[in-house]
Amino acid sequence: MNGTETGSATLAELCDLISEQVHPADVPEALYVGLEHVTPGRLRRSGGGIAADVQSHKYAFRRNDILYGKLRPYLDKAILADTDGVCTTELLVLRAKPGVDPRFLACLVHDPDFVEHALTGVTGAHHPRTSWAHIAQFECPRFSYEEQQAIAALLWRIQDLLKVCEDTLEVAQDLKRAAMRELFTRGLRGEPQKETEIGPVPESWRVVELGSLCLPTDQVDLISEGDRVIHYIDVSSVSRESLRVETTTEYLLKDAPGRARKRVRSGDVIFATIRPTLLRAARIDEALDNQVCSTAFCVLRTADPEQLGKYVFYAVQRPEFLELLTRIETGASYPAVTDRQVKAQPIPLPPPDEQREIVAILEAIDRKIALHRDKRRVLEDLFKALLHKLMTGEIRVSDLDLSTLEHADESTSSAAEEAV
Repeated sequence: MNGTETGSATLAELCDLISEQVHPADVPEALYVGLEHVTPGRLRRSGGGIAADVQSHKYAFRRNDILYGKLRPYLDKAILADTDGVCTTELLVLRAKPGVDPRFLACLVHDPDFVEHALTGVTGAHHPRTSWAHIAQFECPRFSYEEQQAIAALLWRIQDLLKVCEDTLEVAQDLKRAAMRELFTRGLRGEPQKETEIGPVPESWRVVELGSLCLPTDQVDLISEGDRVIHYIDVSSVSRESLRVETTTEYLLKDAPGRARKRVRSGDVIFATIRPTLLRAARIDEALDNQVCSTAFCVLRTADPEQLGKYVFYAVQRPEFLELLTRIETGASYPAVTDRQVKAQPIPLPPPDEQREIVAILEAIDRKIALHRDKRRVLEDLFKALLHKLMTGEIRVSDLDLSTLEHADESTSSAAEEAV
């Protein structure tokens, strides 16, 4: 196959399973890696603990071992160890054999073909796990050591760009949180503050019930509109990350789920009342005007959706607003609040011109956050596409034009500096 040596190799020919057990009490200061420290699709750990904080026997690993998540292999969890330590027994410790680049091996176990192979060997209904005996049989082209190094260098470079992009995104999100705290407590005019039931706010501001800013909303009529094709917005339709409606499902209204009752209009703000502190909120755009959402949303409609509506959208994102809801939510398994309770909460209300300026600032930050998310998505797609084509030998590193990646490297670095 192009870019490979003759024949194929099994995973067992590329690495060994290391099952050296150790008790955390014997190495209390050692790094501990659990499944929670491994992010799907990433090559590096996203955190770690210390052995003293865990119990029962763990696996010992060395720097450059691969820690592969055997539990629910569709989660695609596998990392290259950056130091010695101990890990949960839900992670298999794989050690590259001589002549195998560990960084290449870490990439290989993320290949979609490998994930699919691992899934065919799972056992257990509630906690599906694959096994070494099964994944050891996975076959891939036999690459020379030099080709392994070239493949690994390219794929790790993309992962490095992803890390920079994610760090920049985190900085931008921190900036938004800090800006919201400042804007909603101090305002933009440098005014003296007054104490209110929700804390200090500028003297010219009012504190009002959210519902006092909202217009009545309506429900759809199943009898007269039942044969209309609708785009149904469920709680899962709203992304917690982007605070946008990302997906909808088409139904005849009469066939939609029983929770499909509320009509939404362009400019409405929808706020999920189930697990409200998780913050699933979004503004309805023109494409979804006169569509239908779940009754698990509180619909907030204002007389001026382009100004007051946008201000309300940001006001309900405030941590202080969500904290008020945590105090009144009920239900152990599915904590929730009612529409009436959401609308009864107090929010700060500046004069209209200051509302407009606050919204403009937060929208500018949101645009930067969206840009970084888009870059991350492009890099993730690029990594997945190249990973599969390189691991199957469909293409070689030497066949690629890497000028686009060079540009991505420069733009990502610039974005990181700008965010800081």
